[in-house]
Amino acid sequence: MTEGAALAGPDGALRCPWALSTADYVSYHDEEWGRPVHGDDALFERLSLEAFQSGLSWITILRRRPGFRAAFADFKIGAVAAFTDDDRERLLADAGIIRNRAKIDATLANARVLADWAPGELDEFIWSHAPDPAARPVPKTLADVPAVTPESTALSKALKKRGLRFVGPTTAYALMQACGLVDDHLQTCVARRG
Repeated sequence: MTEGAALAGPDGALRCPWALSTADYVSYHDEEWGRPVHGDDALFERLSLEAFQSGLSWITILRRRPGFRAAFADFKIGAVAAFTDDDRERLLADAGIIRNRAKIDATLANARVLADWAPGELDEFIWSHAPDPAARPVPKTLADVPAVTPESTALSKALKKRGLRFVGPTTAYALMQACGLVDDHLQTCVARRG
Protein backbone atom coordinates (compact mmCIF):
# COMPACT_ATOMS: atom_id res chain seq x y z
CA MET A 1 0.00 0.00 0.00
CA THR A 2 1.29 3.47 -0.90
CA GLU A 3 1.88 5.70 2.12
CA GLY A 4 -0.62 8.55 2.26
CA ALA A 5 -2.98 6.94 -0.28
CA ALA A 6 -6.74 6.78 0.18
CA LEU A 7 -7.87 4.21 2.73
CA ALA A 8 -11.09 2.27 3.21
CA GLY A 9 -13.46 3.88 5.66
CA PRO A 10 -16.01 2.21 7.95
CA ASP A 11 -18.30 1.61 4.96
CA GLY A 12 -15.48 0.25 2.77
CA ALA A 13 -15.33 3.36 0.56
CA LEU A 14 -11.90 4.90 -0.05
CA ARG A 15 -11.27 8.25 1.64
CA CYS A 16 -8.45 10.66 2.33
CA PRO A 17 -6.54 9.09 5.27
CA TRP A 18 -6.88 12.17 7.51
CA ALA A 19 -10.66 11.72 7.49
CA LEU A 20 -10.71 8.33 9.16
CA SER A 21 -9.60 9.05 12.73
CA THR A 22 -13.06 10.01 14.05
CA ALA A 23 -16.70 9.86 12.96
CA ASP A 24 -16.74 13.69 13.09
CA TYR A 25 -13.96 13.80 10.51
CA VAL A 26 -15.66 11.25 8.23
CA SER A 27 -18.84 13.33 8.19
CA TYR A 28 -16.96 16.63 7.67
CA HIS A 29 -14.82 15.09 4.92
CA ASP A 30 -17.74 13.55 3.06
CA GLU A 31 -20.26 16.37 3.39
CA GLU A 32 -18.32 19.64 3.66
CA TRP A 33 -14.60 19.69 2.96
CA GLY A 34 -13.83 20.66 -0.60
CA ARG A 35 -17.45 21.55 -1.42
CA PRO A 36 -17.98 25.05 -2.83
CA VAL A 37 -18.96 27.60 -0.17
CA HIS A 38 -20.46 30.94 -1.19
CA GLY A 39 -21.88 33.87 0.73
CA ASP A 40 -20.07 36.55 2.69
CA ASP A 41 -21.13 35.34 6.14
CA ALA A 42 -20.37 31.68 5.32
CA LEU A 43 -16.91 32.61 4.05
CA PHE A 44 -16.31 34.88 7.06
CA GLU A 45 -17.11 31.90 9.30
CA ARG A 46 -14.67 29.64 7.45
CA LEU A 47 -11.97 32.33 7.43
CA SER A 48 -12.44 32.89 11.17
CA LEU A 49 -12.42 29.19 12.05
CA GLU A 50 -9.31 28.57 9.95
CA ALA A 51 -7.60 31.38 11.87
CA PHE A 52 -8.66 29.84 15.18
CA GLN A 53 -7.33 26.49 13.96
CA SER A 54 -3.82 27.90 13.46
CA GLY A 55 -1.51 25.85 15.69
CA LEU A 56 -4.27 23.41 16.67
CA SER A 57 -5.82 20.33 15.12
CA TRP A 58 -8.92 20.88 13.00
CA ILE A 59 -10.90 18.38 15.09
CA THR A 60 -10.58 20.78 18.05
CA ILE A 61 -12.29 23.51 16.02
CA LEU A 62 -14.80 21.20 14.38
CA ARG A 63 -16.06 19.91 17.73
CA ARG A 64 -16.37 23.46 19.07
CA ARG A 65 -18.01 24.87 15.95
CA PRO A 66 -21.49 25.02 17.55
CA GLY A 67 -19.95 26.99 20.42
CA PHE A 68 -18.19 29.32 18.00
CA ARG A 69 -21.42 29.91 16.09
CA ALA A 70 -23.30 30.72 19.29
CA ALA A 71 -20.52 32.99 20.58
CA PHE A 72 -20.04 34.86 17.29
CA ALA A 73 -23.70 35.44 16.30
CA ASP A 74 -23.55 32.74 13.61
CA PHE A 75 -20.71 34.72 12.04
CA LYS A 76 -23.05 37.37 10.66
CA ILE A 77 -20.52 40.01 9.66
CA GLY A 78 -22.69 42.97 10.65
CA ALA A 79 -23.49 41.52 14.05
CA VAL A 80 -19.87 40.64 14.87
CA ALA A 81 -18.71 44.07 13.65
CA ALA A 82 -21.02 45.62 16.25
CA PHE A 83 -19.55 43.61 19.15
CA THR A 84 -18.46 45.78 22.06
CA ASP A 85 -15.71 45.51 24.65
CA ASP A 86 -18.20 43.63 26.82
CA ASP A 87 -18.66 41.10 24.01
CA ARG A 88 -14.90 40.74 23.76
CA GLU A 89 -14.67 39.99 27.48
CA ARG A 90 -17.54 37.49 27.13
CA LEU A 91 -15.65 35.73 24.33
CA LEU A 92 -12.45 35.61 26.37
CA ALA A 93 -14.40 33.83 29.14
CA ASP A 94 -16.34 31.46 26.85
CA ALA A 95 -15.21 27.85 27.41
CA GLY A 96 -17.12 26.80 24.29
CA ILE A 97 -14.54 28.40 21.99
CA ILE A 98 -10.77 28.78 21.80
CA ARG A 99 -10.05 31.67 24.15
CA ASN A 100 -7.07 33.09 22.32
CA ARG A 101 -6.97 36.87 22.71
CA ALA A 102 -5.14 37.52 19.42
CA LYS A 103 -7.50 35.30 17.42
CA ILE A 104 -10.60 36.80 19.03
CA ASP A 105 -9.31 40.32 18.39
CA ALA A 106 -8.51 39.42 14.77
CA THR A 107 -12.02 38.02 14.24
CA LEU A 108 -13.62 41.17 15.61
CA ALA A 109 -11.30 43.43 13.61
CA ASN A 110 -11.91 41.41 10.43
CA ALA A 111 -15.67 41.73 10.87
CA ARG A 112 -15.33 45.50 11.20
CA VAL A 113 -13.28 45.65 7.99
CA LEU A 114 -15.68 43.37 6.11
CA ALA A 115 -18.75 45.29 7.30
CA ASP A 116 -17.59 48.13 5.02
CA TRP A 117 -17.41 45.87 1.96
CA ALA A 118 -20.27 45.71 -0.52
CA PRO A 119 -22.63 42.72 -0.29
CA GLY A 120 -21.06 39.82 -2.18
CA GLU A 121 -17.64 41.44 -2.28
CA LEU A 122 -15.96 38.95 0.07
CA ASP A 123 -17.36 36.03 -1.92
CA GLU A 124 -16.19 37.52 -5.22
CA PHE A 125 -12.81 38.51 -3.76
CA ILE A 126 -12.00 35.06 -2.35
CA TRP A 127 -13.27 33.15 -5.38
CA SER A 128 -11.26 35.37 -7.72
CA HIS A 129 -8.18 33.58 -6.32
CA ALA A 130 -9.37 30.07 -7.21
CA PRO A 131 -6.83 28.37 -9.47
CA ASP A 132 -7.79 26.80 -12.78
CA PRO A 133 -8.71 23.21 -11.86
CA ALA A 134 -7.37 21.96 -15.21
CA ALA A 135 -3.93 23.35 -14.35
CA ARG A 136 -3.70 21.40 -11.07
CA PRO A 137 -2.67 17.76 -10.91
CA VAL A 138 -5.07 15.48 -9.06
CA PRO A 139 -3.37 14.39 -5.81
CA LYS A 140 -2.78 10.65 -5.55
CA THR A 141 -1.36 10.68 -2.00
CA LEU A 142 -1.20 13.16 0.86
CA ALA A 143 2.38 13.96 -0.23
CA ASP A 144 0.88 15.51 -3.38
CA VAL A 145 -1.21 18.00 -1.38
CA PRO A 146 0.60 21.30 -0.73
CA ALA A 147 0.32 23.40 2.42
CA VAL A 148 0.81 26.65 0.50
CA THR A 149 0.41 27.56 -3.16
CA PRO A 150 1.09 30.67 -5.24
CA GLU A 151 -2.68 31.30 -5.21
CA SER A 152 -2.95 31.04 -1.42
CA THR A 153 0.04 33.34 -1.05
CA ALA A 154 -1.63 35.85 -3.38
CA LEU A 155 -4.94 35.56 -1.49
CA SER A 156 -3.17 36.05 1.83
CA LYS A 157 -1.37 39.17 0.59
CA ALA A 158 -4.56 40.57 -0.93
CA LEU A 159 -6.57 40.01 2.26
CA LYS A 160 -3.84 41.59 4.39
CA LYS A 161 -3.65 44.55 2.01
CA ARG A 162 -7.39 45.06 2.55
CA GLY A 163 -6.83 45.10 6.34
CA LEU A 164 -7.63 41.52 7.38
CA ARG A 165 -5.61 39.74 10.07
CA PHE A 166 -4.61 36.13 10.80
CA VAL A 167 -4.76 35.26 7.12
CA GLY A 168 -1.31 33.85 6.32
CA PRO A 169 -0.67 31.73 3.21
CA THR A 170 -1.21 28.42 5.05
CA THR A 171 -4.48 29.63 6.57
CA ALA A 172 -5.52 30.95 3.15
CA TYR A 173 -4.81 27.57 1.56
CA ALA A 174 -6.74 25.72 4.26
CA LEU A 175 -9.64 28.08 3.50
CA MET A 176 -9.31 27.32 -0.23
CA GLN A 177 -9.43 23.58 0.49
CA ALA A 178 -12.32 23.78 2.95
CA CYS A 179 -14.42 26.05 0.72
CA GLY A 180 -13.91 24.18 -2.54
CA LEU A 181 -11.70 26.66 -4.36
CA VAL A 182 -9.48 23.61 -4.82
CA ASP A 183 -10.39 19.93 -4.67
CA ASP A 184 -7.64 18.17 -2.71
CA HIS A 185 -9.58 14.95 -2.18
CA LEU A 186 -7.27 12.19 -3.35
CA GLN A 187 -7.78 10.69 -6.79
CA THR A 188 -9.49 7.53 -5.52
CA CYS A 189 -11.41 9.25 -2.68
CA VAL A 190 -15.18 8.72 -2.70
CA ALA A 191 -15.71 12.45 -2.06
CA ARG A 192 -13.70 13.66 -5.08
CA ARG A 193 -15.94 15.70 -7.37
CA GLY A 194 -14.33 15.07 -10.72
